[in-house]
Amino acid sequence: MVLAQRNLNKAERVAYIDAKLATLYPKPPIPLDHSDPFTLLIAVLLSAQCTDERVNQVTPGLFREADNPLAMAALDVDDIRTLIRPCGLSPQKSKAIKRLSHLLLAEHDGLVPQSFEALEQLPGVGHKTASVVMAQAFGVPSFPVDTHIHRLAQRWGLSRGRNVVETERDLKKLFVKPRWNDLHLQIIFYGREYCSARGCDGRLCEICRHCYPLRKHPKKVNKP
Repeated sequence: MVLAQRNLNKAERVAYIDAKLATLYPKPPIPLDHSDPFTLLIAVLLSAQCTDERVNQVTPGLFREADNPLAMAALDVDDIRTLIRPCGLSPQKSKAIKRLSHLLLAEHDGLVPQSFEALEQLPGVGHKTASVVMAQAFGVPSFPVDTHIHRLAQRWGLSRGRNVVETERDLKKLFVKPRWNDLHLQIIFYGREYCSARGCDGRLCEICRHCYPLRKHPKKVNKP
């Protein structure tokens, strides 16, 4: 007798998604080009409301002028703004880059601090940016959640979070800490390749279909 197809329960979804993403992206690369914690911090700051591809096109020119806090602090804000303009929000981002470079010199001996608290006190650095730096520069288990991860977590029934903070909390409860850093990247890569905002509505990609074979309607996602 053939058993009726059914939607997976949450534990089954977590196990399947974890294994599937680890198979698809066993060693996920860091999408933003950088050479050290400072250049990563600047790249992540620039990525706000901008694609990683665009950031990677802009940062070589910026880092040729200044790839450390001392050199960056010496640049004029207008020069920074001109160099980063294609990333968008250049007036705010240029001021933040200038100010955080000064603060790194004044308060952290020119080094990027290795704590969430200190990072989040820097201009232009919120919790997500701090989490990315902690995870990718220093290897500290973190689970940075952007709008893409928020969307997939809801499509996959992993969170009903009303914002990225709630979604981050839910994902940290579901997956073991040693997997957080890779999962953050793996979900992003999967979302871009298979489960994008326009490419899947919660019923089309392999993970959505496997987890919810009985889903009949597009999955409505809480906007962050």
